[in-house]
Amino acid sequence: MSHPIFLHGRRSGLCAAALLISTTLMLGGCAAGPNSEAKAAETKDEKKVESVPVEVAVASRRAVAASYTGTAALEPRAESQVVAKTSGVALAVLVEEGQRVSAGQPLVRLDPDRARLAVAQSEAQMRKLENNYQRAQKLVGQQMVSAADVDQLRFDLENVRAQYRLATLELSYTTVVAPISGVIASRSIKTGNFVQINTPIFRIVDNSRLEATLNVPERELATLRAGQPVTLSADALPGQSFTGIVDRIAPVVDSGSGTFRVVSAFDGTAHSLQPGMFGRIRIDYDQRADALVVPRLALLDDGEPAVFRVRDGKVARVPVKLGYAEGPWVEIRDGLAAGDQVVTVGKVALRDGTAVQVIADPKAKTATASAKPADKAGSRQ
Repeated sequence: MSHPIFLHGRRSGLCAAALLISTTLMLGGCAAGPNSEAKAAETKDEKKVESVPVEVAVASRRAVAASYTGTAALEPRAESQVVAKTSGVALAVLVEEGQRVSAGQPLVRLDPDRARLAVAQSEAQMRKLENNYQRAQKLVGQQMVSAADVDQLRFDLENVRAQYRLATLELSYTTVVAPISGVIASRSIKTGNFVQINTPIFRIVDNSRLEATLNVPERELATLRAGQPVTLSADALPGQSFTGIVDRIAPVVDSGSGTFRVVSAFDGTAHSLQPGMFGRIRIDYDQRADALVVPRLALLDDGEPAVFRVRDGKVARVPVKLGYAEGPWVEIRDGLAAGDQVVTVGKVALRDGTAVQVIADPKAKTATASAKPADKAGSRQ
C-alpha cells in the first residue's frame, strides 16, 4: 500500500509544477503587452528624430552683374595750395572758407607801396636810357659817337626794360589771385597780418569732379576698361548711391604689389559728395539678365562647389558650376534647374541621402530672388 501512495504524491508534485509554470508564462504574456507598445512608440520617435529639420530656398532666375569691389577715399581732381609770391601786409582778405572762386579771382590784397616805388624807379631809368639811345643813333651817322657806344647803350636799355617788367610783375603779386576754380577749403591769413613770401595762405579744391583710385590685382586687367559704370556708396551718406565711370586705367602693373591703378570719376556738383569721404566702389564689367541663382548660404564649404538638393524628403549632394556673384546671390551655371530646392540652414548635420524635414516655406526666398538686384555689390567668382 505504501508504494501506490508514493506514486500519487509524485504525480501531484508534477501537476503543481506544471501549473506554476503555466501561470508564470501567462502572467509574463500579460505583462509584455504594455512594454511592446512602449517600444513601438520609442521606435516611432527614433524614426522621427532621423528627419533633420532644415530651411531651403528655391533656385530661381534674376539679373546678376559681374563686378569688382573695393574701397577708396574721394579726392578732388585739382587742388592748389595758394602761396604769397611777395611780402607785405594784408590790407584786405576778399574770400572766406567754403566760398567758390574762379581762376584769376582776387583773394588777398597786400600793401603795394614798396612795389609801386620800385616800378617808378625802374621806369625812370628806362625812360632816361631810351632818350640817350635815340640821340646816340642820330649822332652815329655823323660819326660823333662810335658804334660800340651805341651798342652799349642798347644793351643797358634792354637790361633796364627787364628790370621794369620785373618790378611790374612784383607789383602784380600784391594782389593774390586764385590759380584754379574751386572752393576755398582753408584760409590761414587774416587782415593786417604780415605775409612772408612763399607763405601758404589758402587751399583751393576743385570738387566739381571727384576721383577715387583703386589698386586692382593684375588678374582683373583684362576685364576692366575706361568707360565702365561705377557705383559708389559713402559711409557719410547712408542709404544713398552715386554713379560714375572708370575714367582711366594705368597702362602698367606695379611689380612690387602686383596691382594696377584704376581711377573712377564722379560728378561732385550734382551730389552731396565731398573730397575726403570714404566710399565703397563697385565696377560692373558684365551683366547677365536671366541667370539661375541660389543664396550664397546654400554653398557647401568642403572643397568643390556643391549644394544639398532636396527631393522626396531626402537630400542629395550635387556638384555645381558657379558663375557670377552679387550680394547674397550666386549664379549656378550647371548642376541645378529652376525650381530645385536647396538647403540653406542645417547643412552641417546632413549627409548624402539624409532624410530632412523642411521647416520654412521657400516661397518668400523665391520672391526675394525675383526682386531687383540689391545695391550691395558682389565680388567676382
